Amino acid sequence: MADDFDTDGRHAASARALRDAMRAYAELSDETFTAVLACCRPLRLERGDYFCRLGSTPTRFALVVAGLLRCFVSDPEGNEYNKIFFDEGSFPGSMAALLTGAPSTVAIEALEPCELLAIDFAAFRRALRERADLQWFQIRYLEQNWLLRKEPREFALVQQEAADRYRAFLRESPRLAARLPLFHVASHLGVTPTQLSRIRRALRDDGEPES
Repeated sequence: MADDFDTDGRHAASARALRDAMRAYAELSDETFTAVLACCRPLRLERGDYFCRLGSTPTRFALVVAGLLRCFVSDPEGNEYNKIFFDEGSFPGSMAALLTGAPSTVAIEALEPCELLAIDFAAFRRALRERADLQWFQIRYLEQNWLLRKEPREFALVQQEAADRYRAFLRESPRLAARLPLFHVASHLGVTPTQLSRIRRALRDDGEPES
């Protein structure tokens, strides 16, 4: 498959996007990047398609080349909570399910038409065991996304007022704020759409910018 990416112009941009996304965490040798690319397959999703369904047993994660997805959970009453959004350069996947081989407790849905590189998890893990630079990439990725970003958000949900969480979302994720319907933003912040509308109105009344 690596040869396909090298010779097929349709996929060259996806390969460059993968290299750039991984380089944001660690520099890989050409040999290691070729091994990673061999784990990848291009995948297109339409809006409303699922990359991972609740209760399925996933075998892959992905890179978002273009588009936007949400990772969400739902309660027995069908209420949904958006845990995280994945836009260009990010790596969606039900990682706990991939690591344990258990059914996924989250779903990942395309909110826009998406161009992805689906990455076979077992093949990636084999490459990970053999390549020190890929191991360093994994460490840096986990540090950035599971420690430095995830923990502050979890604390904010408990400690911050909803208006402060919305301000932080606008400040930290302006691209997402411009692309997401408000009901998805509300679900992510742990408030109802009505509550978010009141927060937005209060910010406007106070003269605070929303972008």
